[in-house]
Amino acid sequence: MNRNDLRRVDMNLLVIFETLMFEKNLTRAGEKLFLGQPAVSAALARLRDLFDDPLLVRNGRVLEPTQRALAILRELQPAMDTISGAVSRAKDFDPLSSRDVFRIGLSDDAEFGLLPPLLKQLREEAPNVVVVIRRVNFLLMSSMLGSGEISVGVSYTTELPANAKRKKLRDLHCKILRGDDRPGALTLDDYCERPHALVSFSGSLDGSIDNDLARVNRTRNVVLAVPQFAPLRAILAGTDLLATVPDFAACALVDGSTVLRADEPPFQIVPSELSMVWNGVNDNDPAERWLRSLIAHHMSAPLPPQAH
Repeated sequence: MNRNDLRRVDMNLLVIFETLMFEKNLTRAGEKLFLGQPAVSAALARLRDLFDDPLLVRNGRVLEPTQRALAILRELQPAMDTISGAVSRAKDFDPLSSRDVFRIGLSDDAEFGLLPPLLKQLREEAPNVVVVIRRVNFLLMSSMLGSGEISVGVSYTTELPANAKRKKLRDLHCKILRGDDRPGALTLDDYCERPHALVSFSGSLDGSIDNDLARVNRTRNVVLAVPQFAPLRAILAGTDLLATVPDFAACALVDGSTVLRADEPPFQIVPSELSMVWNGVNDNDPAERWLRSLIAHHMSAPLPPQAH
């Protein structure tokens, strides 16, 4: 196909194709693209004609991509990233007048402990933008960046897509939350003997803290796992339960509370890293660069003195 032949190709079809390949479901693709299912079905028919391939074949309740469709996606994605980046960089960005939609992925601790001041500045500088927050973790980050569900994410991260960019925001230090009225700091024996509440997105009853305890030949007694940080204030109040959480989440939970306090851990906890990750195609996008600068400013800022 030469460049003149490209005039026959509807760019909207390629966007729908990419979405269908990630969602593998007509209804979900339509919801993401703000299209009805009949419109998505019609687009799929046109795509099948364009590429002379079924592209997606029903297997039970799901649609499975053909090998030809997977090959097309591998070739198409870099080109679409390049086009998207070129168009974005050609636009001036004025926060005050912008009506952009920013899609940010945040781990629960970052959303709970670090998001509020960021949102305050966003609303002040760009009152007309729309912010969509999605919950991410190190298992979901790559796929959500790759599918375009988010343009930037903040979480503990491991493996990332080849075209992803990464910036360390802060070391993740821990505090021990407690809601009892016993005087004095926690000893290691206290920590190991008392029951623990754990924030776990997967429902697992252990975490990196248990590896740190194992290094000193100790264990803890986890009796409760919850999926979010927000309920800990009510859960811990007036009980002997302990919760080991990132220092910025502890700061948010203790702030204004008369029932919670935060202790230093009575053993060495190896810090992990909170990072900001984004798709390389957005690296020079003016709006995304502005957003990332605000995220970096607020989510790497030192904690108030009382939180240390």
